[in-house]
Amino acid sequence: MSLSSQINHPERTYFERSLKRLEQDILRMGALVEESFRLSHQALFERNLEIAQKIPELDKQIDLYYRQIEQECATFLTLQAPVAQDLRLLSAFMQLVRDLERIGDYAEDIAEIAIKLFSYPPQDCMTEIAAMSRHAQLMLATSLVALTELDRDAGPKVKHLDDTVDDAYAHLYQILAFQQDIKGVIEPTVLLVLVIRHLERMADHATNIAQRVSYIVTGERN
Repeated sequence: MSLSSQINHPERTYFERSLKRLEQDILRMGALVEESFRLSHQALFERNLEIAQKIPELDKQIDLYYRQIEQECATFLTLQAPVAQDLRLLSAFMQLVRDLERIGDYAEDIAEIAIKLFSYPPQDCMTEIAAMSRHAQLMLATSLVALTELDRDAGPKVKHLDDTVDDAYAHLYQILAFQQDIKGVIEPTVLLVLVIRHLERMADHATNIAQRVSYIVTGERN
């Protein structure tokens, strides 16, 4: 990742060095969010309670990065007198880390749902929900690679991937919401509706990240 190299300063200034550290922190935060998403998937679909209980601590680390990065961006905006290109970059960073933080929150929510579902037998549609989760994880990974490589075409590419998640959500919602002759309690069904909604929102945030990368590079909103 070399966003700071796009700022045409004649020498390596304090601002450039600080911006480079900020970029590295965003990638570290992104790696933690990816890990949290991966672990929440394992907790839910492998029925692993031990993993589910690890995610809240991981989310605390994500939140620390979020607050730190947001504060640093605000400091740059108020104290460093950034030029127009810097303003675009810092604004996109602040929005981007908010998307990352929300994905981390949803991963923690899914881990909590995994704990609640542990006492129930697996539902018939779990395989389809797992496929939806893997696709959303692919979207996040693609967005973070795009951020590293400054891929100007990231937004449209990831938005195309999002269509698959949206279709899966619509299909699974129909299955879960309109079940008939449900035997026993309805809590597992309600919880799985929440899971697919969380996954759909996580995919949306991954799309936002990719679109913000395109904006950083091109200055144009998708």
